[in-house]
Amino acid sequence: MPEDFEATEKHTAGDAAADLRPAIILVEPQLGENIGTAARAMANFGLCDLRLVTPRDGWPNEKARAAASRADHVIDAVRVYDDLASAVKDLSFIYATTARDRDLSKRVCGPVQAAATMRQFEGQGGRVGILFGRERWGLNNEEISLADEILTLPVDPEFASLNIAQAVLVISYEWRKAGFSEADGGIPFQTPERSLPATKDELVGLFEHLEGALDDVTFFRPPEKRPTMVRNLRAILQKAELNAQEVRTLRGVISALERRHLRPRDEKGNKPASAPKGDSEKQD
Repeated sequence: MPEDFEATEKHTAGDAAADLRPAIILVEPQLGENIGTAARAMANFGLCDLRLVTPRDGWPNEKARAAASRADHVIDAVRVYDDLASAVKDLSFIYATTARDRDLSKRVCGPVQAAATMRQFEGQGGRVGILFGRERWGLNNEEISLADEILTLPVDPEFASLNIAQAVLVISYEWRKAGFSEADGGIPFQTPERSLPATKDELVGLFEHLEGALDDVTFFRPPEKRPTMVRNLRAILQKAELNAQEVRTLRGVISALERRHLRPRDEKGNKPASAPKGDSEKQD
C-alpha cells in the first residue's frame, strides 16, 4: 500500500467501548514506534480498540502518534492498564499469540480459524481480545494462561519471530477478510465491466483484413502452410475476446502499416525527399 493510504472507516474514542470488533492488547510494549505501526495496521483493516498494559515509556507517546501515520482515531482511543487482568475483564474470549510451543493444555489455532471464531462471537454480541507480548520475548506462561486459545501464525520455524505490527496486521487482515463473502472478497473496487464482445462478422472482417495485409508482404511461406498459419492467427485473436472498439483499433493499425508500405517514411515519420528527376534515370 502507498504511504498515503487511508482507512475509509473513521471511529471516535467513544466507539471503541461499545464496538464488538476485536480488541488488540499489547502487553508491556517497549517502543512507541511499534505501538504506532500496530495502530496503523489496525486502522487499515477497520479495528480501533487498542489497549496497552504498562507501556515502558508511558502514555501518551508522540513517537507512537507519528508512526501511526494519521491513524489518529486509534491512537486517541488507546486505553492504558496497570495489569493484564484489568485489560481483559470485559472480554468474552481471549487469544494469546505466540510463535513457540508453550506445553500448555490449550487449543492452538491459526489466523483463519481464529478470524472465523471472532466473527461468530460478534454475531452473538461477544467481545474478543488478542494478546501480543513484549518485543523481545513475548508473553509469559502466566499471561497465556488467561487466554482461552493460543493463536499462532504459519511462519518458517527457522525464523519465527515477527514484529508486533506485522503480527497485528496479519490477524487484522484475516479478521476483515472473514467478514466478506467469497464473491466480493472485500476488495474496495472491482474490475470495470467489459464491453460486449465483437460480433463474429466484425472478427471475420479483422481476420480477412490482417490476412490480406500479410499476403501482400508474402508472410505465408511456404504457401502450402498458409491454412495452418491462418488458423493459428485466428485462434490467437479469438483468445483476446476483443470488443468492437478493439477490433476497429487493430484494423486501424493494419491500415496504417499498409499505407506505410506504399509510402515509406523515415524514423521521424517524414516522407523521404524526392530525388532529382534525372538521378533515377539510367545513364549510358
